[in-house]
Amino acid sequence: MPGSTKAMAVLTVGALIAVTAYSVALGSNGWLWFTWMVLGAATVGVAVARRT
Repeated sequence: MPGSTKAMAVLTVGALIAVTAYSVALGSNGWLWFTWMVLGAATVGVAVARRT
């Protein structure tokens, strides 16, 4: 996995942890989860594009 893709994956996991912590502390926010899903989809797309 190239460096930029790895950094994006680390950012995605970090965002997941942050959104989960926010949801536990202050309650769920649909926009945060939606944004994380978009970031996750973009990360998967970049990883697949780099592989081919």
